Amino acid sequence: MTARSADGGRKKRPTLADVARRAGVNPSTVSRALDGRHPFSRSASAERIRGIAQEIGYTPDPSAASLRRQSTRTVGVIVPRLTDTVMAMLYEEIAAACQEQGLLALVATTGDDPAAERDSGRLLLERRVDAMILTTARLDGQGEFIGTLAEQQVPYALAMRTDGRGPAAVGDDRLGGHLATRHLIDLGHTRIAVVAGPSHASSALGRTAGFREAMAEAGVDVDDDLVRPSGFSMESGEEIATQLLARTDPPTAVLCVNDNTAIGVMAAARRRGLRIPEDLSLVGYNDTPIAARLPVALTSVRVPFRDIAQGAVALVQQAIDGKPPQTLTYAPTLIPRSSATRLT
Repeated sequence: MTARSADGGRKKRPTLADVARRAGVNPSTVSRALDGRHPFSRSASAERIRGIAQEIGYTPDPSAASLRRQSTRTVGVIVPRLTDTVMAMLYEEIAAACQEQGLLALVATTGDDPAAERDSGRLLLERRVDAMILTTARLDGQGEFIGTLAEQQVPYALAMRTDGRGPAAVGDDRLGGHLATRHLIDLGHTRIAVVAGPSHASSALGRTAGFREAMAEAGVDVDDDLVRPSGFSMESGEEIATQLLARTDPPTAVLCVNDNTAIGVMAAARRRGLRIPEDLSLVGYNDTPIAARLPVALTSVRVPFRDIAQGAVALVQQAIDGKPPQTLTYAPTLIPRSSATRLT
């Protein structure tokens, strides 16, 4: 006999979504908890979810479960913003690397905001991506979505930035910062300022650490007041440079953690009537396409975006196969141009 509700209607069968709502998790998490072949199914969280499913009378539909276990051949990619040339270039390389493996990359942006990252990640998981690649890793403890992925045993990899724990494909930022600083020192500069980027980004910290390392090797004291935290934007570079160049003892050279902030420094120098490189030498980072095409071609550190992207895709495939996490590091290259010259 067909079960009926108290008002005589057909009783609604509990669904996977009902279990997810009661457990406070994504439907994809419920699927993993109920799939005995998935490593997450052996966790305490999965046991709690199965208890809730039993409590509300949920039983999986065999045909739907079969469909759920099929790979979607998609990879979710989370980036801070696609208006940032670096992130756009990296995403294109990730999409190309995925395509080479027969995968489709789906991108979501967060504005580098942890709450937006959590929401975007949830939406991607609801679309049943097989794995995730994140370029938004943070070192300030606010990147909780990475912890969610690890807890739910969703295969993932980090790219460009790392949290120091998960699988990551990154440039050797310390080496890049060292190369850029050594170049300026070799040109006779010792009073070097740094537009250092945000403290939550491993890429920014690594490049600044490379600067300090090169200065120490050369026996040059660092004026800590010339090392200024910033964003990654042109506006941020312009703001910091305005402060630095207004000093009574301004720097003779500036190292920027990306090309965007270097362009901002150029704007601030021009506003003060300073010439680059005659009055101020300048080095950027990432070697975006605009660097070589500026009125004064920008010396920059070239990052191997293709290698990083291919490494990130390889890492998520390893994670899917259950292999232990590792960090892949790729060497950058200094590209000297006209924006840095010998101190006279």
